[in-house]
Amino acid sequence: MDKLLLEYTIKAKGHTIDEFCKALGIARSTYYKKVRGESDFDQEEIQKAIYFLDLDSPVPIFFKTKVS
Repeated sequence: MDKLLLEYTIKAKGHTIDEFCKALGIARSTYYKKVRGESDFDQEEIQKAIYFLDLDSPVPIFFKTKVS
């Protein structure tokens, strides 16, 4: 999960964190737990984020590339 890219995208699309949370149906405190890595965005939340933010791909934001 790339917190900075997510927050940049939210702002670039003209939204606030509160609007994003409302669109996903999560509390702001839950959002912060997710972006800190204490829990994960589930599939339904990612789908809602794709729709709300009009994303072409959720991969850069929600899935980090592992480097070995």
